[in-house]
Amino acid sequence: MLSWAVRLVLIAAGGIVGLFIAEDTPRFGIYQAMVSLLLVVLVVFVVAFWPQRWSHFLDRFHRESED
Repeated sequence: MLSWAVRLVLIAAGGIVGLFIAEDTPRFGIYQAMVSLLLVVLVVFVVAFWPQRWSHFLDRFHRESED
């Protein structure tokens, strides 16, 4: 399961890096690793600083759709 998450992050990072750098350059893997690390940091940042009011709004929105 963890390998799927890692694979998805690397695929996203490869797509982002592929827009700016050719895939046959020797340092493509290094750039891909840097961008994947930034993506993981971004996800952790969003989860850590998720405002409680957004969770409350989404919870209320979910409850209204069930009724």
